[in-house]
Amino acid sequence: MAHNGRERKKPYHVMQNTDATPAPDPGSGDGLEGIALPNDYLPQVAKALAHDRERATTYFKHTLIGDPEADETLEACSSLERAELYLFVQAGMDGDKAALADAPTALREFFERVDSVPDWFHEADPMPGVRSFHRNSSLTLGAMVGGVLVEGFTTNISKSFFLSGRLRDQGVRRLKQNNRHMLEIFMPGGMDRQGDGFKLSVRIRLVHAHIRRLLEESGDWDTEAWGVPVSAAHLGFAISAFSARLLHHARRLGARFSDEEKASFMQVWRRTGYVMGIPEAILYQDEADALRTFKVGRMCEPPIDLESIAMANALENSAPVVIGIADPSQRRSLAKYVYNVSGALIGKEMAAALRYPKRNTFGVLPLFRLDVRYKHLLARLFPSYAARMKQNDFTGMLGASAYDEAGLTYGWPDNVYAERSSRW
Repeated sequence: MAHNGRERKKPYHVMQNTDATPAPDPGSGDGLEGIALPNDYLPQVAKALAHDRERATTYFKHTLIGDPEADETLEACSSLERAELYLFVQAGMDGDKAALADAPTALREFFERVDSVPDWFHEADPMPGVRSFHRNSSLTLGAMVGGVLVEGFTTNISKSFFLSGRLRDQGVRRLKQNNRHMLEIFMPGGMDRQGDGFKLSVRIRLVHAHIRRLLEESGDWDTEAWGVPVSAAHLGFAISAFSARLLHHARRLGARFSDEEKASFMQVWRRTGYVMGIPEAILYQDEADALRTFKVGRMCEPPIDLESIAMANALENSAPVVIGIADPSQRRSLAKYVYNVSGALIGKEMAAALRYPKRNTFGVLPLFRLDVRYKHLLARLFPSYAARMKQNDFTGMLGASAYDEAGLTYGWPDNVYAERSSRW
């Protein structure tokens, strides 16, 4: 079957022995015997398995998995008109069973499963994490843009963004939507069933399912080399980065978290990952577990390529626009500073691989932290300054987030290419 005049790629190759990448011994018990891995991942298999066999095996297997429940749900709804499907999804989000009564059975069952969550979901107290997020919101946002998202783009995650143009054509809106989601999950009650953080997490799950379908049908997605688009492996990697690596980079920028706050912060993201449909087999349990998944995931992923370079640099150059800087000279100046901070966070080797502008980042982070400490000192000495700083941090976070007059909507792209898609 052809799409856009191109033949669909055949699914994955079974593990095969080459000089560069010895296949695992069928009797070794590594769990990959006879599994058809995407070609891009084959050169990394031996090294990753040697480092952490169980975790690497889990990661490789999940490159072949999307989100079966969400994927099958949207497939069952494929005959519905777009507007009709959105109304049913809105009803499901709001828990309006009467309005959902005429929806396809698969969609009703999907929302029944969304309503059911494991015991651990409610066991941890989210409030210490919520308070710590708002106390450090500006630093957390900086850590996300300068560190976490850049590191994410060093993996094959970049290919779905690059092919769809999600940061090329509508990049500012996409980044603001990302910030909005993070802000909402860290609002008090945000991850309760009727909280906006919960609803946006379900929306992201459905968006991912739809993008998987669009990419697979486009003819541009190389299934044989890359596996499933927006795979469970990539989502498990991403949620580990959004949580544990976000804490790591925020602390390097001067944020402070108690042990209780760190544990709570991690659990808020863990809840979010579960609602987004990430399988528990690759969903971390705590900070240490997330850091190990992140490390092994990087080992499993292929080397940085042109898509990674394009997406990381597009992200850093978009940062001034996201926070509303209109003057071109100010944008250039801020983009230069963003590159400096980001380069210091991700390190010289990764910055060079991503072809960042060559700059000396020595002393960047200590000076950044010194400025943070100075502002905290002023806040302790002058209550009026503290109140103004808190207000500026919150309004700044709001300004960097996507808010539409119509409120929360649950649409998704209607074309694989962002420049041809309706606004969503």
